[in-house]
Amino acid sequence: MNTTTTPPRLTSLSHGGGCGCKIAPGVLAEILKTTAAMPVPPQLLVGIETADDAAVYQLNDEQALIATTDFFMPIVDDPYDFGRIAATNAISDVYAMGGTPIMALALVGMPINVLPAETIGRILEGGQSVCREAGIPIAGGHTIDSVEPIYGLVALGLVHPKRVRRNADARPGDRLVLGKPLGVGVYSAALKKEKLGAEGYAHMIANTTKLNTPGPALAELAGVHAITDVTGFGLAGHALELARGAGCRVRLDWSAVPLLPGVRELAAQGFITGASGRNWTGYGAEVALGAGLGDLERSLVTDPQTSGGLLVSCDAASVPDVLALFRRHGFEHAAEIGEVLPAGEGARLLVG
Repeated sequence: MNTTTTPPRLTSLSHGGGCGCKIAPGVLAEILKTTAAMPVPPQLLVGIETADDAAVYQLNDEQALIATTDFFMPIVDDPYDFGRIAATNAISDVYAMGGTPIMALALVGMPINVLPAETIGRILEGGQSVCREAGIPIAGGHTIDSVEPIYGLVALGLVHPKRVRRNADARPGDRLVLGKPLGVGVYSAALKKEKLGAEGYAHMIANTTKLNTPGPALAELAGVHAITDVTGFGLAGHALELARGAGCRVRLDWSAVPLLPGVRELAAQGFITGASGRNWTGYGAEVALGAGLGDLERSLVTDPQTSGGLLVSCDAASVPDVLALFRRHGFEHAAEIGEVLPAGEGARLLVG
């Protein structure tokens, strides 16, 4: 390889970036319906049945092991930032179950004849920096020579079995609180076309590299019934998973949903990911958009988030405590955005 040439932009090497790389929900459902059911041991507290954020296996009366993995292709061109985003996103699933991370394994696939060793090294350094912030080691991993750059982690954590917070335990009457603003997919679409300014990029990196550390403390609140994190299927997709798992409906107050600065304007200019449309194709039949909400709002509620915020379902009396906890951890944009409704006729998700 000629090391004197300028390395290509990382995003130019991937057909999709970040959690926008996820297989579309409709296609994923079609794939998974052919998989045979496996025997489930009683120690497996959370498996694949409700599309939760991680698996949870009870070790003893005081400890359960959380196991999850997440990896994707570049969402940004800076290799260090790419590593940070991917690691933050992977560890988030441990926090979303109410757990504390304990260690990680690196998953690395790189086009070694295209990218310099220095660039690959910076990706790994970015991931290591986030793991240090989370207080965990990268204890091993696996590498392959890949056509497209891929990086992520297997993340492991611990939680008390009685503090596991599944995405399926929301209750009618609960309120929904979102920890981070939306718009990462829109930002990434603008970045890929070199239309995202320095300020927008700074907002994007700050949002996607912020660890969802409130998770364990949220799980200690008796009024918090369910937690998930918002990633590639967008706010609508993950709210639907919560509703399906609990056998309920969900209403989102769109005017209360926080957005990253300038996202609405960028979306209006057409900076929308293909994943947004695929998300809507996959689950749009279960969503009812209220009067006055059109294509723009639809593209934002389906916008794929990479390393997105926690979505918390809690009783109304706990909302102030949940918001205060988010604020203590530096999540100044956390907001109450909706409610859980009893099962009924019509759309499972109402956005108004």
